Amino acid sequence: MEILQFDFMQRALLAALLIGLSAPAVGIYLVQRRLALIGDGMGHVALTGVGIGLLTRSGPVWTALVCTVLGAVLIELMRAKGRTSSDVALAVMFYGGIAGGVVLLAKAPGSTPANLNAYLFGSITSTTPGDLVVFAVLAVVVLAVALGMSRVFFTVGADEEYATAAGLPVLALNIVLAVMVAVTVVVSMRVVGLLLVSALMIVPVAVAQRVGRSFAGTVATAMVVGVVVSVGGVFTSFYADTPSGATIVLAAIAVFVLTAAGTALRARMRGPHNEAEDHLHAHGPTCGHRAVPHEDHVDYLHDGHRHAPHGAHYDEHFTDDPADPVDPVDPATQGRRSS
Repeated sequence: MEILQFDFMQRALLAALLIGLSAPAVGIYLVQRRLALIGDGMGHVALTGVGIGLLTRSGPVWTALVCTVLGAVLIELMRAKGRTSSDVALAVMFYGGIAGGVVLLAKAPGSTPANLNAYLFGSITSTTPGDLVVFAVLAVVVLAVALGMSRVFFTVGADEEYATAAGLPVLALNIVLAVMVAVTVVVSMRVVGLLLVSALMIVPVAVAQRVGRSFAGTVATAMVVGVVVSVGGVFTSFYADTPSGATIVLAAIAVFVLTAAGTALRARMRGPHNEAEDHLHAHGPTCGHRAVPHEDHVDYLHDGHRHAPHGAHYDEHFTDDPADPVDPVDPATQGRRSS
């Protein structure tokens, strides 16, 4: 294990482990909300924070965190207004963020093109012990919030109107999620770079959606995939002498391609399935709906439907077995259905 003999590689592996856990834990909610590219925009804003930090000779991590959090809150407030001009305003802020960062980095004392590349595409081997402590604290906070509040985040992501009617503070929860995205971007910038950070939040989730059978299972699988590709990418980049950030992202994409091919082949062998529409209820052992074994998984009987957890959504399963149980909750919808 030659790689572990170097202090900078030990720090790199720990940083990769932290981001591999935290990025997919936040990314699952972005995918659910169809905001997969929001991480890219946050990365653009973070670059301005990095430039301010280097120009003022203060910690670029902290200035990037402040700028990104402020940008995240502003983005969510504009998105909540739902105006058509919000898209234009977001685009201006994103592009202004990266342009401002480039100008500030160029004016920073001792700045070189290598400094810009390190933040745009990652330079995990330059992670300092102080950076690692900051990343660890931020990653623990992100994981605690993302996992501890998973039920309410899932509910808001499924249907904001339903969540509002249920008394949940939708805007506040969306702002909390946006801040978590901002923190994750800052934690990830040394690992994969600000231009590639979104990939590590989204691609592991895309992999997990194809194999997970419940929302919780999808989150866990995404985190495992994130750790494997992050740590594996660092090992590969060390021995192959390639940029660590790009290697990690390519590893994640390779896993996604293999998983997509495998699940497509399996689906072809097993036949098609239909996705349940407008499903706001999270099924599980304590959800109150009857669980029925079905082949290699469990279906839940819900208002006359058989719902099977599949990634971040639920599939409609059908049966022509007359002895198959039905949902006693709504007798009006207990009609037998066949495929």
